[in-house]
Amino acid sequence: MCVSRALTVVTTTDSAAKAEELARGAVEARLAACAQISAPVTSVYHWRNAVETGEEWQVLLKTTEERYDALEAHLLAHHDYDTPEIIATPVLRGSAEYLAWIASETAERA
Repeated sequence: MCVSRALTVVTTTDSAAKAEELARGAVEARLAACAQISAPVTSVYHWRNAVETGEEWQVLLKTTEERYDALEAHLLAHHDYDTPEIIATPVLRGSAEYLAWIASETAERA
């Protein structure tokens, strides 16, 4: 069985409620098989010529390469940051059953 390459996609937002909304929306739309929310994390970054520090919630989504573009578009449409963090990392290895589950849960439905 050929299984799509799995990705983990991370984004951050400034509240638990927003993180849950992004996670739930992506899973309900079958753009991600699941999502974990970690928080709070402290982010330090350059923004508008200054170094900023803020408390954020990190959302880690599991998807496939085939669904990445749609997931990115979904996150951009529902995120309230001007330039949200959206970074995809390929899953190099994993349980065959789990990777097949990600592919199954994110497959486009007819």
